[in-house]
Amino acid sequence: MELSIFDFSLRLVVSFILGGLIGIERERLGRPAGFRTHILVSIGSTLIMMISAYAFYPTHGLDFDPGRIAASVVSGIGFLGAGTIMREGVNVQGLTTAASLWTVSGIGLAVGAGMYYPAILTAILVVITLLALDYVEVGLRKKESRVLKIRTIDTPGQLVAIFQLLARYHIKVNNIAFDNDDLGNALITLSINKTAGKNVEGLMSELLSTSGISQAVIE
Repeated sequence: MELSIFDFSLRLVVSFILGGLIGIERERLGRPAGFRTHILVSIGSTLIMMISAYAFYPTHGLDFDPGRIAASVVSGIGFLGAGTIMREGVNVQGLTTAASLWTVSGIGLAVGAGMYYPAILTAILVVITLLALDYVEVGLRKKESRVLKIRTIDTPGQLVAIFQLLARYHIKVNNIAFDNDDLGNALITLSINKTAGKNVEGLMSELLSTSGISQAVIE
């Protein structure tokens, strides 16, 4: 079986559109892998799939495996995805972007194999997941967590002392963000489990009595 120039072009263009559709959302949020990266992964996967399926098509009745070269995309994309995952303090950023890259590679493979419907449907579901479900996820996190804001002196051992205190009260930290005020104090915002409320009075009392902490508020 051989593809015409039109078929090759159509598959690459469809892959370009679907990859870009997902990449726009990542670009909008300023993720490390954005619009162009998703497009390149998608059309690259499509090209590899077409090479794997058609470049070595047997002409003398010989058996061949059309998935051999394409299979390398599934494992190889992991290295690119790993490059988008970063650790910032106790937080890990980029997992969703890595997952979207991995899915886009699958979309590209599907388009390269001529499976337009599953490729298009997958792209639509990915966009829905990244856009609509993002609000659901944020809402669930807010419902299940409380925010603890601390103003403290900016010294190396101060954060350790705060986390040791939280550990004594068996409080799990889901997320943490750092900032500084005009006086050079550290502003620490922690997302903690809502179940920590039963010990909050004792925690706040100890926090405010800790040397270097000038303010502690829980919401």
